[in-house]
Amino acid sequence: MTPRGGHVLVARLDNEGDVLLTGPAVRAVAAQAERVTMLCGPRGKAAAELLPGVDELLVHRAPWIDPQPGPIDREAEMAFVDELVRRGLDRAIVLTSQHQSPLPLALLLRFAGVPFVAATSADYPGSLLDLRHGVSDRVHEVERGLSLVGACGYELPPGDEGRLAIRRSAGVRSAMSPELPYVVVHPGASVPARAWAPERNAELVEALAERGHRVVVTGSPGEIDLTARVARAARAEVVDLGGTTSLGGLAEVLAGAEAVVVGNTGPAHLAAAVGTPVVSLFAPTVPAVRWRPWKVAHELFHVEVPCAGCRARECPVPGHPCLEGVSTAEVVAAIERLAPRSSGPGARRSPVAIGAGA
Repeated sequence: MTPRGGHVLVARLDNEGDVLLTGPAVRAVAAQAERVTMLCGPRGKAAAELLPGVDELLVHRAPWIDPQPGPIDREAEMAFVDELVRRGLDRAIVLTSQHQSPLPLALLLRFAGVPFVAATSADYPGSLLDLRHGVSDRVHEVERGLSLVGACGYELPPGDEGRLAIRRSAGVRSAMSPELPYVVVHPGASVPARAWAPERNAELVEALAERGHRVVVTGSPGEIDLTARVARAARAEVVDLGGTTSLGGLAEVLAGAEAVVVGNTGPAHLAAAVGTPVVSLFAPTVPAVRWRPWKVAHELFHVEVPCAGCRARECPVPGHPCLEGVSTAEVVAAIERLAPRSSGPGARRSPVAIGAGA
């Protein structure tokens, strides 16, 4: 199957990190399609706006995917079908994780008259899919997406190594002067079970500062209280950028960093997309083989626990042992392996430049 041209919809309906991981698959489709529409949920919109190869966005909150779904709204779903009809789609490729079903969306695409619909599905799809793909659960999400679009006839163009990538904007300034080395600590996560406690992040920031690192704490607008708490508790010179950047602005902060310490959450993949090494506090609620930072220097930390693979959003085990058992010293040592230029007690400590509008 060798497709040429046409208007192709690529769907990924969950979070920013998940959308970033579809980037290589999107670029493979864009290399041969005339037009690519990215269908995403509201939680993934900011990431979809950064993906190379996307010509237009369509945003839909899918109650079968969203982690906080509302009731099914028949009128809203039928209006969504009408919008799909207006787009004049030739093909649709539905990207999902192993635990998600592509079939509800496939049904709506059929209602919209899309002539070719493809997805990876363990469930019998009946007439909902033209291509029902199968792939091992022991592959990375990037490989899962590339496998599906490859089965549809789309391959990455020559010279594209399949790394994560984003559109970089010259108009978005880094919040740090690029000549000044710094380490980013991102204490939050979209799923609480994937994050170190604020106190542990504060310990880390203080330990890094004692070792001569300049430290920047980052967070989303919903994490302002968390980043402030970490920065205050650290008792060290810290720049708190919590809530001050867009996703594109955060990308620029990460791009200027020597390394980032972050859980298994969107900014880990954003760091990979700009080539910044990642120290990953990777709670084993999901398999690292599928979700670890992709094609970037990184080190993973967690404690082996019998409840690995639980997919918990809130850890039900007292003390959150899979992450809280990781020592601050281990993380500091990893930073100094990945970011040697900014390490050591003798490192130059110049004033930190904060830029406006990032």
